[in-house]
Parts: sequence; C-alpha cells; structure tokens
Amino acid sequence: MTDNAPSTPPDEFRDLGHRLVDLLADHLAAARGESRSLPVLPGTPPAQQLAAWGDTFEGGADPIGLWRAAIERAHHLHHPRSVGHQVSAPHHVAALTDLLANTLNNSAAIYEMGPVATAVERRVVRWMCDRLGFPATADGLLTSGGSLGNLTALLAMRQVKAGYDLWHEGQSSESRFAVLVGAQTHYCVERAVRVLGWGDDGFIPVPTDPHTLRMDPAALPAAFAEAERRGRRVIGVVASACSTSTGAIDPLTAIADFCEARDLWFHVDGAHGASLVISARERAKLAGIERADSVVWDAHKTLLCSSLVTGVLFRQGAHVNASFAPAAEYLFVADDADVADLDLGRRTLECTKPAFGLKLYATLASVGEAGIARYLERMVDVVAEFADAVDAAPDFELAHRPDANIVCFRHVPEGSADLDQHQARVRRDVVASGRFYITRTSLRGETWLRCTVLHPETGPGDLIALLDAIRSVSGVAAC
Repeated sequence: MTDNAPSTPPDEFRDLGHRLVDLLADHLAAARGESRSLPVLPGTPPAQQLAAWGDTFEGGADPIGLWRAAIERAHHLHHPRSVGHQVSAPHHVAALTDLLANTLNNSAAIYEMGPVATAVERRVVRWMCDRLGFPATADGLLTSGGSLGNLTALLAMRQVKAGYDLWHEGQSSESRFAVLVGAQTHYCVERAVRVLGWGDDGFIPVPTDPHTLRMDPAALPAAFAEAERRGRRVIGVVASACSTSTGAIDPLTAIADFCEARDLWFHVDGAHGASLVISARERAKLAGIERADSVVWDAHKTLLCSSLVTGVLFRQGAHVNASFAPAAEYLFVADDADVADLDLGRRTLECTKPAFGLKLYATLASVGEAGIARYLERMVDVVAEFADAVDAAPDFELAHRPDANIVCFRHVPEGSADLDQHQARVRRDVVASGRFYITRTSLRGETWLRCTVLHPETGPGDLIALLDAIRSVSGVAAC
C-alpha cells in the first residue's frame, strides 16, 4: 500500500466531524430563527449554480469550504416557511443516525453484511404492520422511496393475481392486466404500470368526487367495465391515503368492499398519510387501510426522517416474497434457516441495501410514538386553521377542506383576467423573494397554489403571512 492511499484517520475524522456539526448547527439556528430572515430558497439561477461547481478533481480541496457553500446554496428545508414539497425537515437524531449508518456502511441485503441493519429493519417493519392493524402474520420490507415501493407492491400483486407463476413463465399475450386508480393518484403508479409493460390501457382512472377530490367509489364499476371493454383483466385497485396533489384521503372502506367482492388486490399508496394511524384522534380517517393487501408508507415524509426510507407492507406475510425471486447462491444460503428471514435482499430491488431502518428506529426511540402523534396532530391543526383563514378571505378561494397537512387554494383578486396565469406568477414571485416556498397543482382543469406543512415549527402565523406575501407581489393591500 502506498503512503498516500485514501484512508480515514480517526483524528481527522473527529476534527472534521465536529466542524461539520458546528456548521449545520449554525445553519439550523439561522433557518429556525424567529425573524424568518434567512431565505428559504436562495435565488440562484441554474447557470450560476452550475458555474459554482467545477468539474475537475485534483484533490486537496478544503471540505469545510465545500460544505459551507453547499449549505448556503441549498434549499433550506429547515426553514418553517418551506411549505412546498413533501420532504421532511428531519429530526436531528435521524440526520445523525444517517452519519452513523453511512460510516458503518453495512448492507442490509444479507445478515452477515448487516447484522444490526437487518435486525432493526425487521423490528421497524413489524411496528409498521402492527400500527396499520395488520395481523401478526403480516410482513414487509424497507426500500428506497415511494416510487420503488409502489412498483414493488404492484409486482407482488401481478405475481399473486396472475393465476400462474408469471415470474418464471413470463407474461403471455393473454395476460392483459389492468389496475383501477384514482384520478389524483401519484404519477409513480402510472410509471410502475408502464414498467410492468401494460401500456396505456393498463392504467384505468377512476373519477374523483368534485367537492372532496377523493376517489368516487360509485364510479368503480364503470371503470371496471371500461377496462373489460378494452380487453383488460382488472387485478387490483390503487387508493391514495393521501393524494400527493391535494392531500385527499380516498374512502378506503368502500374501495376495500369493492375489491373483496371481485377478488381484486387492494393497494394503498399511503406514502404521505399512513402515519396518521399513529394518532388516536386522526386514525379514523384511514379506516379500511387494515384491509389492504399492501400499503406503501414513507418515513421521510411524516415521520421526521431524512430521505429515503419507505415501508412496503403486506397483510399476508407470504406475499413479501412475491415481488422478486432472486437466485444468487453466493449470497442466499438456502439451508441456513437461522438467517433466512434476515436476508432481506430476497425482497427488494436493491442488492447493496442501505440500512434504512436505523434512522427510523432511532427517531421513534427518541421522540416516542406519543411525540410523533402530537407532531402529526399539530400539522393537521395548522393546515385546518389556515384553510379557515383562506375560506374567510374574500380574495382567496379554497379548493376543498383538507384531510391532512396539505391544502390547495388560489388568489382571486378583483379584475384578474386569467386566474391560472395569476397563480403561476404569484407563486414565482413569492418563491423568488426567498420568503416562502410553495408549489402549485392542477385541479378541475385550473391552476391552484399548494402548501404542505411538515416543519414542526411552522405555525398559523407563518401561513397568514403567506397570504399577505401573495397579496404584496400582486400589488393588493392586505385585508
């Protein structure tokens, strides 16, 4: 080995680690200050951002300077007025546990490579299944985000409902499958259907109720008939709890009844909203989720974890092995019964599987279920109070009563000729000001502004200030 081979000297690691934590702690203090003076999203044009990062690597760079630049130029999710996308401002224990997991770098694919990672994942999965109301025989896995989670669940659905061993025999020309999905279903479900090779007709949309924006269960029979008219065999229904675009929670019990009557797979994309099962107060909104065949649940959205960690949970534990059928003798030893249940690489697309469960386990252990429940309830309450304020304001319009911590609304000042263009413009100007980060969506063919409240310190006052900021960039006096 040469003297200049890359290595990790413990003293240098300790020194740099302390300095990085100091940088991040200062950033958290600035982002969460009462003045809210730090910009949420620094207004750096793409060309300028690219120019700030060179593409030659000669070594010897100062990591402190690099880290400081990354912090300054990043989107500041720890700012309480970052209320756009569904990405958590992670709890500090989750973030620091990421450092631990990344330094240990154990793979959770097989027990020998990640004894702690695999054991902790089994405990976390068991906890998630229990909270969903699944039976003791339920099982699941952790994977890299909701998109891969939904694909994994639909792969299991296809294998179980195909009527033959599709994994080994392949998909025949007669196996023209389809799923029914709500019109507000996340786009990753359509992607999964296309990855499965089912094309345009494999994805049959079910209309939503125009007032609640939830899937209309009365429309399911017509969608089922439409799939059959197209020569497709429906094998499942995908419900949202809640919709990414609107936060609406589909009527899960009615959908479960429909699936049970027709022997269809019932999948719930609960990436964002499944966490509500932890709250005794909010759990009723997810009534029926315990009847799902599979559920996807993201911890990096509403469980205060850093990205990514997603649970894919199956009510019938045997289905956990239906998505993939790996044959890797050098990894999976068939006659080693003691570790067979802990060789998690059998269940996921990842071969080098990160230790997803460690940060969720550490966060749950630190904050506690009661603490998580209080956090979730507060987010729901803040959004409900904001919805009341929007409803009462003569120059704003509410899309629907929010079910969770997402709300859609729009500015409707007198004399605006094109309300859709107006929403796009005020959103652009508010974000450019650095004071807030919000997103927009399309509902009923119209453009609406959209907020997601995830930061524990975002309060009603922040969102009332958002309304005033929108009025300000519109040249309208505050009401």
